[in-house]
Amino acid sequence: QVQLVESGGGLVQAGGSLRLSCAASGRTFSSYAMGWFRQAPGKERDFVAAISGSGGSTYYADSVKGRFTISRDNAKNTVYLQMNSLKPEDTAVYYCAGTVRSSAYQLSQRQPDYWGQGTQVAVSS
Repeated sequence: QVQLVESGGGLVQAGGSLRLSCAASGRTFSSYAMGWFRQAPGKERDFVAAISGSGGSTYYADSVKGRFTISRDNAKNTVYLQMNSLKPEDTAVYYCAGTVRSSAYQLSQRQPDYWGQGTQVAVSS
């Protein structure tokens, strides 16, 4: 069983930046593809970004390409989402997710094995 705990959400003005972190339990973190999803009020949960277990491959939703960067530190069992040039439409609850023995792309296409509890990101105009 893997537990994921997000942190780093908050309120920021449009054009600003935030970095989300997701700390994972367990000793096999590097075997999991990790990703971020988000859910805005009244909308479905959408894929944002994913990274392979080694960190060598990443995949992004078109809406965040060039603005968001996903990375991971396997020694710290942590995955990050650096969010720059934030827009009001980025406002959502952001969820960390993980899937064992998966590529970054596959994680974006399937229901992940594990979810965090979510962290709120609000971008004011």
